[in-house]
Amino acid sequence: MTRSTRERIIDEALRLFAERGYSATSVAEIEAASGLSPGAGGLYRHFKSKYEVLAAAMNEHATRTRAQIADTLAEMDAADASLDVEARLAHLCRAGLAKVREESELTRVFFRDLSQFPELVATVREGLLQPMFDAIITWFRAQPEYAGTDADWPAIAAVLGGAVVHYRLFQETVGEPPGRADRDRFVAAWVRLALGLLPHPAVQAVG
Repeated sequence: MTRSTRERIIDEALRLFAERGYSATSVAEIEAASGLSPGAGGLYRHFKSKYEVLAAAMNEHATRTRAQIADTLAEMDAADASLDVEARLAHLCRAGLAKVREESELTRVFFRDLSQFPELVATVREGLLQPMFDAIITWFRAQPEYAGTDADWPAIAAVLGGAVVHYRLFQETVGEPPGRADRDRFVAAWVRLALGLLPHPAVQAVG
């Protein structure tokens, strides 16, 4: 699918911001990476400033994430109906790892540059980060084993979602996974952790 000029500018700007930092990336460099003549002002036909490109990237990733979460939950419900709870949990963990990996450029920009733009921090928090944790809560509440159980789902989602995010961020930052545990070993341990956090009826149902 051919990207529009606007989409190329957003994608290439985010890549450059992730690699070099927001302040160290010039408008001319974004234009060159986007296939425009550097320094000719092509970016300004689509955006008023470099900041507006950054804001557009944050907003569009947030919008895309909300749509992806809805689609992913529906697909998982359909695909996982016949699986046991351990297999469903493993699927959930892998989906989370894939999503965090997909947002690796945005994550680097978030931690390096967004402290100077609190309004964009709010955009990422409310549009991308919190929806990911909310999706975990929604998923658990939809599983038949946990219907009507008394559990602090937000806290459980914070622990399990936080583990997934940390695994990917550590790998991105350090260049290898924490504890040198590969993805399959992490997923297996994550499933065991999840089962330990879940209400007792769910543990009894799978044991």
